[in-house]
Amino acid sequence: VQLVESGGGLVQPGESLRLSCAASGLSAINYAMGWFRQAPGKEREGVAAIYTGSGSTVYADSVKGRFTISRDNAKNTMYLQMNGLQPEDTAIYYCATKGLGSWPGLSSSAYQYWGQGTQVTVS
Repeated sequence: VQLVESGGGLVQPGESLRLSCAASGLSAINYAMGWFRQAPGKEREGVAAIYTGSGSTVYADSVKGRFTISRDNAKNTMYLQMNGLQPEDTAIYYCATKGLGSWPGLSSSAYQYWGQGTQVTVS
């Protein structure tokens, strides 16, 4: 399984970015994918997750109403639309996925495969 993130960058407060995560090597139809972030000196935290089959989603309280997770199953790609970005959103953003099994939500330890990360800086 390979995950490749893209779309990070430097933006000003209030602006938007859309992150993409292209997945390959996944054989399951229904699986969980998630976005996580890690700021300098802080632990990795879950941002949003989606179940590709049903489209069910979950968000961290800190991003509800600002971020939207989505997926295009035909392209095996997951997205994170980030609106109203704030300096506290500055972090390396990672996408992750796991195989079939229970819904992992935003628990990073439950995810098996990780991308290399993409930097988002809001300043």
